Amino acid sequence: MNISYNWLKDYLEFDLSPQQTADALTSIGLETGSVEEIQTIKGGLEGLVIGEILTCVKHPNSDHLSLTSVNIGDGSEPLKIVCGAPNVATGQKVIVATVGTKLYFGDDEITIKRSKIRGEESFGMICAEDEIGIGTSHDGIIVLPNNAVVGTLAKDYYNVKSDFVLEVDITPNRIDAASHYGVARDLAAYLKQAGKPHKLTKPSVNNFKIDKPQGGIDVVVENAEACPRYSGLTIRNVLVKESPDWLKNKLLLIGLRPINNIVDITNFILHETGHPMHAFDANHIDGNKIIIRTLPEGSKFITLDEQERKLNTNDLMICNANNGMCIAGVFGGLQSGVTEKTTDVFLESAYFNPTWVRKTARRHGLNTDSSFRFERGTDPNNTVYVLKRAAMLIKEIAGGEIEGNIRDIYPTKTENQQVVLPLKKVNSLIGKEISKETIKNILQSLEIEIENESADNLTLRIPTYRVDVTRDVDVIEDILRIYGYNNVDFSDSLKANLSYQTPTDRKHKLQTLVSEQLTASGFDEIMNNSLTKKSYYENNETYPLNRCVSLLNPLSNDLGVMRQTMLYGGLESIAYNRNRKHYDLHFYEFGNCYFFDAGRKREDKILSGHSEETYLGLWICGDSNSKNWAASQTETSVFQLKAHIENILKRMGFTKNQIIFEAIESDIYSTGMSIRTHQQQVGNFGIVSGNILKKFDIDTDVFFAELNWDTILKETTKSEVRFSEISKYPPVSRDLALLIDKSITFEQIEQVAKKSERKLLKEISLFDVYEGKNLPEGKKSYAVNFMLQDEEKTLNDKQIDAVMQKIRLNLEKELGAQLR
Repeated sequence: MNISYNWLKDYLEFDLSPQQTADALTSIGLETGSVEEIQTIKGGLEGLVIGEILTCVKHPNSDHLSLTSVNIGDGSEPLKIVCGAPNVATGQKVIVATVGTKLYFGDDEITIKRSKIRGEESFGMICAEDEIGIGTSHDGIIVLPNNAVVGTLAKDYYNVKSDFVLEVDITPNRIDAASHYGVARDLAAYLKQAGKPHKLTKPSVNNFKIDKPQGGIDVVVENAEACPRYSGLTIRNVLVKESPDWLKNKLLLIGLRPINNIVDITNFILHETGHPMHAFDANHIDGNKIIIRTLPEGSKFITLDEQERKLNTNDLMICNANNGMCIAGVFGGLQSGVTEKTTDVFLESAYFNPTWVRKTARRHGLNTDSSFRFERGTDPNNTVYVLKRAAMLIKEIAGGEIEGNIRDIYPTKTENQQVVLPLKKVNSLIGKEISKETIKNILQSLEIEIENESADNLTLRIPTYRVDVTRDVDVIEDILRIYGYNNVDFSDSLKANLSYQTPTDRKHKLQTLVSEQLTASGFDEIMNNSLTKKSYYENNETYPLNRCVSLLNPLSNDLGVMRQTMLYGGLESIAYNRNRKHYDLHFYEFGNCYFFDAGRKREDKILSGHSEETYLGLWICGDSNSKNWAASQTETSVFQLKAHIENILKRMGFTKNQIIFEAIESDIYSTGMSIRTHQQQVGNFGIVSGNILKKFDIDTDVFFAELNWDTILKETTKSEVRFSEISKYPPVSRDLALLIDKSITFEQIEQVAKKSERKLLKEISLFDVYEGKNLPEGKKSYAVNFMLQDEEKTLNDKQIDAVMQKIRLNLEKELGAQLR
């Protein structure tokens, strides 16, 4: 939020420089990111001066250029300037940019230089409106009135103001400081505690008066839950016109575009007090009545940005007798706003329910200055003051008369919150003994009323504008930030305890171990948002939408649910990288996934509520290695991903015999397998379905694995590490060339072989696959290696042949395998 240094001083007299002010605000929790000197017109019109054209003749080498001599009042010879404007003429008073002057066109900057134009020298430039930033016209040069004084600086003629703008980062809980007076109020508390001279003055409304007690527009509130307070006022016979310079300059300095005097006043009040207002053209209020209510589902409404929006039944609307005029607290309507033709206005100053405003703003994807404040909570007891302040400014600037009494619908008054503050707790949490008098002084400077006082406690009443202060710890935080964090001394003593490893420590240690292993294998770690798109889970069998944890008030429609799987975040990262010509990708990510468990079964138990689990995601695509002299270019494959999975599980203490892969059917994978250890499923992997890849515009195969990290950690506690001496008896290798049906997998061969011989069979590996000519229809050939070893003696041929015969017969019996 931009805070004008000079505007701040309208309410607070103090002697700090702009940078000292920024440092003071940062020290009390209003972090100030930058201090920038700016002008109401970019560049401040430096180098521009009023001149008079003494002579003007046609350029000898151009039909559309003129040669002029211009007196700029500095006592020197008139400047020769080549000008291309069609309206240039002798005797005109004009704005001249001298050599060295910088002009700004949006974000572009040019410097005026001595130049030759079609053979004639030019020592400056005669300017148009858009070239110096005072307007948008480029039809010709600016022609000033005859009474303009030659030699006057343009910045003085146009009353350019310079100021320092402080960029204050307001945290969501400190909406009370989202205004110039709010910042001044906090800064005054700091100055009082620091013992520095200051004087805080709130603009007075004591001179407010009603010109005509009868009449005015009536107000009816039909939904008091969504609108606990609504105040309104009618002003007739106003003159809508351009705002005076002082008002335009204040808005321009903080980055707002002036519109007209009425709208500018409402914007001024917003940034002065932090309370949003809205001005309606009273002639568009049918029935002479304002009604605060909701409209039927699907009602159409055109907002100020000329967008047609369909309303929800929970969108609160400001209506006349026939139609909606404004989305309450969010955005005005196109038809009811104030224009140059407006003569009568109705001013709105209300307090809307923050939840209603927030949900409406999110539904329509709107984020306005008004909704920003209403959804965080404005002061319900400030509406009438704000209304009077705005009405007085309108009468001063636009004229008019106030008709009818203030309409103030406030059925249930919001009382100041009561908080009991234990003094011992203050010192305990802050870590320093602060005197009772100091605490009381700080509270009074924060406008917190001390209702009752005892030896141990203070009973306080919190102002209603401090919506973030509801507990004693909130008050203590306020005391500390004004007292000063730097004033709390460090202790000379050191308190420590013997360290021990907690389950969390073990989890992080093993996670780091695997991360280092993957990084060493060429993987890059990624981090994706746990919030993701709802559309990813629509029509999804593996991760159905009804199992998503949905957000009540999402930041955007694209971040509406918590992720159930790591898959989609990784695919977004792959798409992002491939769009930037990074094709060979190896990614991994540790992260949490979230589930709505109502009715879900696990271990024969029916779950309810929500759950959260940690997963490890792996993604590979593109080439596994780039082309070079030592090795040819090789594409990644699902088997490489499987090898990485096995290496991870081995690193976690699982043996090869404990890792089981089984084929699965899934709409996530075109081909996929589950991963089990100790009969517990720990994850799955496979080739990502083409239908999913199309949604991300990925035109290559992506291989993805997802491991349940929490389950793996539990399973590792069951894996015992045992010492085994290296056998002194040699292993024996035997190969079988098997003719099998195409539907048979290597995993089935492996399982049959292990059942056939449990003691001597140590390893099984597939080293060749053949499909094609000279094989029967529907058949394929597998070349399988079997490694046999006895830990106690050397195997002889008879034993080896008996084992191989048993394996061959069982493969033939159970799988129909034949020797080639």
